[in-house]
Amino acid sequence: MERISLLSSNGIDVEKGLELLGDIEMYNEIMTDFLNEANNRLTELQTHKENNDMENYAILVHAIKSDSKYLGFDKLAELALAHELESKDNNIEYVNSNYDELITELNRIIKVIQTYLE
Repeated sequence: MERISLLSSNGIDVEKGLELLGDIEMYNEIMTDFLNEANNRLTELQTHKENNDMENYAILVHAIKSDSKYLGFDKLAELALAHELESKDNNIEYVNSNYDELITELNRIIKVIQTYLE
């Protein structure tokens, strides 16, 4: 229970995640997968942004948004949704202007997950 309170105190809606995924074992498994993919995703996001490759950027932020919704990372899901919609509209200016906020939240979630899974 103490571990779950770490998530809740960091703005993660664990109840929503458990409702969608069924039980804590599945929740932890999906969270571990999210963490294992995080470094790759960070690198790919940066590459797609630098290359103005909004099509692949949109695909990647869509995946981050979906995973975030399942795990109860509400703020990250909202940010990723905004990036998804804007990158689908090829709004490179929006992506560049709001990129740091997305990455900051993604890195914050990664740190929380690492602490939780220790």
